[in-house]
Amino acid sequence: MMARQKGIFYLTLFLILGTCALFFAFECRYLAVQLSPAIPVFAAVLFLFAMATLLRTSFSDPGVIPRALPDEAAFIEMEIEATNGTVPQGQRPPPRIKNFQINNQIVKLKYCYTCKIFRPPRASHCSICDNCVERFDHHCPWVGNCVGKRNYRYFYLFILSLSLLTIYIFTFNIVYVALKSLKIGFLNTLKETPGTVLEVLICFFTLWSVVGLTGFHTFLVALNQTTNEDIKGSWTGKNRVQNPYSHGNIVKNCCEVLCGPLPPSVLDRRGILQQEESTAQEGSCPRGPGTQEPPAIQGPGQAQEGGMKQQDGSILPPSAVPAPSVSDTEMPEEKQRTPGELPVPSLDAGRAEH
Repeated sequence: MMARQKGIFYLTLFLILGTCALFFAFECRYLAVQLSPAIPVFAAVLFLFAMATLLRTSFSDPGVIPRALPDEAAFIEMEIEATNGTVPQGQRPPPRIKNFQINNQIVKLKYCYTCKIFRPPRASHCSICDNCVERFDHHCPWVGNCVGKRNYRYFYLFILSLSLLTIYIFTFNIVYVALKSLKIGFLNTLKETPGTVLEVLICFFTLWSVVGLTGFHTFLVALNQTTNEDIKGSWTGKNRVQNPYSHGNIVKNCCEVLCGPLPPSVLDRRGILQQEESTAQEGSCPRGPGTQEPPAIQGPGQAQEGGMKQQDGSILPPSAVPAPSVSDTEMPEEKQRTPGELPVPSLDAGRAEH
């Protein structure tokens, strides 16, 4: 489920694992003896919770909407042409938008030219993952995945627990330096504990961004709003359109976003794509005008899978279609092809088809 750019995700793992490893290796043992043994226990709980929510956010389906199959895309195109009519050449076609009403509010459903579907409300196409995601919030490179309807609560719990863990480690690092300074002095403490100095620097520079991000998403959860909607100004623009998804109550909005039921994933990530299915889908794609399909050649022992179409439009069942003989399928010696050469229809065959 992760996107192509996974390097920053590995950096996230390295910073969390490295900082916590240094804290458990040096400061925790001293603080457990001098202050309380509960200090390393609480730090371990925060660390495990942050790692669990990070991995759940990164490796779960954010709500990817499958792309339309060739037949579905062709049907949607027919509906659009029937609605908009024929557009004169040189004139710009009208936008592909459907109006949808939610809580007495008109919401526009936009057409995705990549996925060939009308996106559901609050969905958007991620340019990095190249997928339409339901209730798209944003693409987070730090977790290596999109944040959407199915993993937003885990993302919020991750940044919340990471903020608490960063504050916790930073605070007890300062306490550790203060206790050591009372015995051997401040400068000697810095010289003897370079790992503590590195932890303090990492926590100090990451504290502001992580805590600020947590506060921003807490504000969005309270309003039942997404980052994408906040950046675009969907509900706070010039039109002053009210958010149709907000319940007008902070508690209800938080319960819906963080505690509401999760929809099942519509992706079969463990399914195996059969070669015959992919070949059939490629063959069902519409061809351009003027292109002819090369005649299929069957072996002497093969049976026809479909029926034969008659002149009146009816289709004979496969059992009523005579099987080709060996003489019908053999090719003349002068027209035999080398392996890998595509069949080329003759001119007479093309005239007969026309």
